[in-house]
Amino acid sequence: MKRFVGSVRKEFYHIFRDRRSLFILFGMPIVQILLFGFAITNEINNVDIAILDQSNDVTSKEIINKIAASKHFSILDIIQQESSIESIFKKGKVKAVLQFENNFGRHLIKEKQATVQILTDATDPNMANTISNYISSILKNYQQELNNTVSIDYQIVPQSRMVYNAELKSVYMFVPGVMTVILMLVSAMMTSISITREKEQGTMEILLVSPLKPFQVIIGKVFPYIFLSVINAIVIVLLSIFIFNVPVKGSLFLLGFESILFIITSLALGILISTISSTQQTAMMISLMGLMLPTILLSGFIFPISSMPLPLQGISNIIPAKWFIIIVKGIMLKGVGIGFLLKETLILFAMTLVFMGISVKKYKIRLE
Repeated sequence: MKRFVGSVRKEFYHIFRDRRSLFILFGMPIVQILLFGFAITNEINNVDIAILDQSNDVTSKEIINKIAASKHFSILDIIQQESSIESIFKKGKVKAVLQFENNFGRHLIKEKQATVQILTDATDPNMANTISNYISSILKNYQQELNNTVSIDYQIVPQSRMVYNAELKSVYMFVPGVMTVILMLVSAMMTSISITREKEQGTMEILLVSPLKPFQVIIGKVFPYIFLSVINAIVIVLLSIFIFNVPVKGSLFLLGFESILFIITSLALGILISTISSTQQTAMMISLMGLMLPTILLSGFIFPISSMPLPLQGISNIIPAKWFIIIVKGIMLKGVGIGFLLKETLILFAMTLVFMGISVKKYKIRLE
């Protein structure tokens, strides 16, 4: 019995001495419960919308003020003409446009009925539906308040129109997200494990002292994953077009360029993970917990980022998947060009340089 107790005590000592094990045991569950608790929500908060008020009367302004006072919406822009709607949607920030008809207040008083059109960006159909329902609820509330003060019933009729995905097909949302997750895991996780395996077996040092330069060795290790990831991207796009009937309204060349850029960014991240991991098990844990969960939860793939707490919104900005999903949706569903996606492209390019720079520095330190 004493031997057993001694063995258990010894194992506890080993665990408490290993900071990585302690983090996996106690840190990961805390991080996961916080992520799942705050990120997984069906509610929407602080969603950016735009207003096209063709009536500009007292009644329309009262409704706009009521929407602005709601925690669910933030009025980002007031547009002046209908031709600006498509442009503002293509920029990707605004998720809905509320359009008041001409003489809205006069129609409501004289004809007892007035129309408000709710235009939503349906590249994310679940969010589009939720936005439409929330705005309709606010309009219904205002209508009830108005009818409580008069003897004649007034009716505000909301007309919803889904832009870019009129049929609200969920596959339009999942194809960009699944493409991002697959490319991230194949590129980053497999690369980090491959390089860590060489280090764990002691063969990386042999490669690095060979006639090849260190950067040539690293490129040689990651190039097959570029090739495999490109094939994956092509297969996903072909399946989405011919099986799920997802359109590619933009340039296929631009989609290919952006996909390769994201693959290189993910590979650079994989190399970075390999520099801080001494074993394949550690690399696997970091890749799964540090890449897969944030990619699914904090990239806007399934849950709207605007509804998350501000700290999580800030963290989402350093996740490459967030920017690539915006790019894929923009090209495939909205048909936008590089002019609308320049910011996201530059962010991915900058991330690649940062990841590669840190990785090269750490590899040099190891060689010394």
